[in-house]
Amino acid sequence: IIPGVYQLVNGEVRASKLRPVNINDLLGREEIQVNLDEVMGYVAGKVIMVTGGGGSIGSELCRQIAAHQPKQLIILDIYENTTYALQLELQKKFPELMLTVLIGSVRNTHRVDTIFEDYKPQIVFHAAAHKHVPLMETSPNEAIKNNVYGTYNVATAAVRNKVERMVLISTDKAVNPTNIMGASKRICEMIIQGMQHQYANTNYVAVRFGNVLGSNGSVIPLFKKQIAEGGPVTVTHPEIIRYFMTIPEAVSLVLQEGAYAKGGEIFVLDMGEPVKILDLARNMIRLSGYKVDQDIKIE
Repeated sequence: IIPGVYQLVNGEVRASKLRPVNINDLLGREEIQVNLDEVMGYVAGKVIMVTGGGGSIGSELCRQIAAHQPKQLIILDIYENTTYALQLELQKKFPELMLTVLIGSVRNTHRVDTIFEDYKPQIVFHAAAHKHVPLMETSPNEAIKNNVYGTYNVATAAVRNKVERMVLISTDKAVNPTNIMGASKRICEMIIQGMQHQYANTNYVAVRFGNVLGSNGSVIPLFKKQIAEGGPVTVTHPEIIRYFMTIPEAVSLVLQEGAYAKGGEIFVLDMGEPVKILDLARNMIRLSGYKVDQDIKIE
């Protein structure tokens, strides 16, 4: 992707100035812009907890929340490396922020209960989950333990500790699920809707995403790596289609629904037209400056 013609004429541009593939180039639509300042009032002055806070969605959630004056931000995650990197980033960018970073698993009922009792979060964003479809097919019990029991632990701790609002990060794969990961997430949605019926004082809501471009384990980093290695780029099936969104879109949606939630809803972003994974692969190869099937093959 080259800069403007006038920059070429002025001699400002070298080959090194060609910018790398931008994820938004692959979206196939305009990125949805949300004015977060309008909806983020409910975060200010509150104790907020993000489970799975070190993940791709969780960490972006933490960044956005940190920018809107929470009383305290609690990050809970099982994976220390990304969580540590996020901790350093937030401490540097928001030195005034009261930040608590905890390592632990949502599967561990005692750990979850203790954290809720100690810190009394008022709003909980539950992003901790196993999400990788093929891996969960081969370890289905882990998908159920982490996603279903983890959600149940967080949801019940929320009731006991008078949490105002719990937002579950779900997936469009929970609709008529064809895999274990999607089925486990559908059960998570049913848990929070069931909790809403029983306990009206806490608002339980879910938000479903399509595939998040550039998130950990998504196809974009895989395709980039395959292109860098000279191919081939591998696609499971030529007819597979997916709805795509960017990480900022996904996070804006979660924060918006946190503001709009009355309790018991499942929110879904209008993600435009679905994209064929094959077309996505072709576009990535072209945008990277190669010819499809000549320079880099698709299998």
